[in-house]
Amino acid sequence: MTTPVSSMLLVLLASFIGSFGAVFLKSGAIRTDSVRTLLFNPRLALGVALFLFSTFFYLMGIRKGELSVLYPMVSLGYVWTLVWSRLFFKEPFTREKFAGLGLILFGIALLNLGNR
Repeated sequence: MTTPVSSMLLVLLASFIGSFGAVFLKSGAIRTDSVRTLLFNPRLALGVALFLFSTFFYLMGIRKGELSVLYPMVSLGYVWTLVWSRLFFKEPFTREKFAGLGLILFGIALLNLGNR
């Protein structure tokens, strides 16, 4: 069984949307200091909604492809999250973060070579 490009694109879209979910969860968490602000926090709600929305694309993607190829592609969300954390929260880029991302990308490339 080979994995269609359309499945890969759906999983990639899911990881992209999910990475924004993480941004909104952090943004909401910063503003949470009690149970009341936890329960009635629109940023947290949006973060959860984005994760749920990303699940829809993930499920559509894995229907027709190899899970062993597609599931590791979810880790591309870490790549997006590194960029968003820099843009939205001014978190620093470090050599260690880039090394980790390089390993993630290398691993995904190796798994996709097995897709041939």
